[in-house]
Amino acid sequence: MATSEANATRIMLAVNESTIRGYPHASISSRGAFDWTLQKIVRSNASDFKLLFLHVQVPDEDGFDDMDSIYASPEDFKAMKHRDRIRGLHLLEYFVTRCHEIGVACEAWIKKGDPKEVICHEVKRIQPDLLVVGSRGLGPFQRVFVGTVSEFCVKHAECPVVTIKRRPDETPQDPVDD
Repeated sequence: MATSEANATRIMLAVNESTIRGYPHASISSRGAFDWTLQKIVRSNASDFKLLFLHVQVPDEDGFDDMDSIYASPEDFKAMKHRDRIRGLHLLEYFVTRCHEIGVACEAWIKKGDPKEVICHEVKRIQPDLLVVGSRGLGPFQRVFVGTVSEFCVKHAECPVVTIKRRPDETPQDPVDD
């Protein structure tokens, strides 16, 4: 018997873009968390679940995207913001399209800010049954400099949190890349 959307188990997935240059798509960790959720939780019960995709875009502190770019006018910044929005929508489109292909209800949205803070705020606001986040598997030294969103969410999110580690064969040369 199909579950109504109001009674569906709501799983929030925090997703991000790949940080590897030339890869404008979902990160290894985000794809892994999504695939794990489908295989281990949703399985063949697509109508019993609703997936909630949150993508948090981090605003640049100085307003510059990278050192090779020069911004000389307000239009340059508008173009940068437009590009970021398009990339975020492209990322979410990947997950929403996959959900529709297999018949899983879903919603997706973009927020800006510090990912760990925004994710925990959205968990409090949306009140999902479960939060699933990918983990890059950083070592202790890298964690000090990069920080980990997944550890913060485990400690502070107001719902159960599952972190999904990357498979060893998915780890790029630099583990910070995702």
